[in-house]
Amino acid sequence: MTGFKALGISQKYIQKLEDLGIDHPTKIQEQTIPLIIKGEDTVAQAQTGSGKTFAFLLPMLEKIRPDQGFIQGLIIMPTRELALQVTNELHKLTEDENINVLAVYGGQDVLQQVRKLESCVHIVIGTPGRILDHIRRRTIDFSNVSVLVLDEADQMLHIGFLQDVEAIINQTHESRQTALFSATMPDDIRQLANRYMQSPKQINVIPTTTTLPEIKQYVVETTDRQKQNAFLKVVKKTQPFLAIIFCRTQRRVSKLHNALSAKGYLTDELHGGLSQAKREEVMNRFRNGEIHMLVATDVASRGLDIAGVSHIFNYDVPQEAESYIHRIGRTGRAGEKGMAITFIASKDHNTLKMIEAAIDIRIDRMEIDI
Repeated sequence: MTGFKALGISQKYIQKLEDLGIDHPTKIQEQTIPLIIKGEDTVAQAQTGSGKTFAFLLPMLEKIRPDQGFIQGLIIMPTRELALQVTNELHKLTEDENINVLAVYGGQDVLQQVRKLESCVHIVIGTPGRILDHIRRRTIDFSNVSVLVLDEADQMLHIGFLQDVEAIINQTHESRQTALFSATMPDDIRQLANRYMQSPKQINVIPTTTTLPEIKQYVVETTDRQKQNAFLKVVKKTQPFLAIIFCRTQRRVSKLHNALSAKGYLTDELHGGLSQAKREEVMNRFRNGEIHMLVATDVASRGLDIAGVSHIFNYDVPQEAESYIHRIGRTGRAGEKGMAITFIASKDHNTLKMIEAAIDIRIDRMEIDI
């Protein structure tokens, strides 16, 4: 594996990476860093945990000129949680540097952000809603942005932020460099890249073997009518410590959440229909163990690293193998054991075959008495 020096990263950042225990670049970093440093527009498909955050932070930092007192780098993220995670990583790299970073997201004092923007800021990391708020207030100026990063682009699409993202892009100069990172590549994301990027280089590091051996996977065969009953029996049988339950739609999330609450389970719901503040409140309660079961749409399937998730339940089968991989990747993290259980009706058999072919295993069947 190539070292960071060969990718074009300067010694001061190599030293900081070593202080963080990072000696060698990951595959996404190897392929993406040289392109971004060279000034190429880049579309990178990579899953959570691949090291993609440093894949765009490092080359962005190499391009920042601290003596220029305006915003040069802009990173757009779908959620406050992700914006904070990336800001923390960036602060680790910019300690003792004259590079000023500002996180811009909802739920924070907007006037405090305005005061900081009145001073010298080099890099802004933020969520679309709050960034647009500053644009409307005329408190932020992106005309000198030279590097724009769109991270978790498909999640921004899923939440409904795509129009906001386009409005923000239009505030930057067309000569800017753009890097787009996404775990999946729906048509809308490809079209976004085509509209706003100049001959982007395509990187894909989704591995062929994409599920972890630490995750024990099962399928439960049931019917739509019997699914809730089957799910409750499996919960009783497996006794999850912390679980995320994925449903196809917001309506199905709410219905299952209400049914579980009525039976005394500590549960809550998470989906794009909730406000940013409510989503953050739910995630904090789940992280603190006040909620044992989180019923969610795919808005929660990536980008959120919650320690101790013991079980993933696919109450509804994901329609893409990549979605399956990202969902079950919320468990079995940091070497811990995890269990992923998928409920299928007869209409789901073809989808299941597609998932099994993609991950190259036949998922074990779990027998329960209905």
